Amino acid sequence: MAGKIFCRVRTKVGEGKMQPQYRVVAVAGADLKFSGPHFRKGELEQIAQSVGAEIVYLSQEKGEGKYKTEK
Repeated sequence: MAGKIFCRVRTKVGEGKMQPQYRVVAVAGADLKFSGPHFRKGELEQIAQSVGAEIVYLSQEKGEGKYKTEK
């Protein structure tokens, strides 16, 4: 069984900045430990290819607050 690496786009990266844009949220089915908090897409693809894992990019909905309450 191949593992999965779940990641999302960082929210505080400015457009055109040379900063890593992705944050790893979770890993399933693979024994991996990440040493840094943020990664570039190419780095994630190389890691996934070398361990036989699939990358799942999580979507982030705009305007949804962390503690949104329904009325």
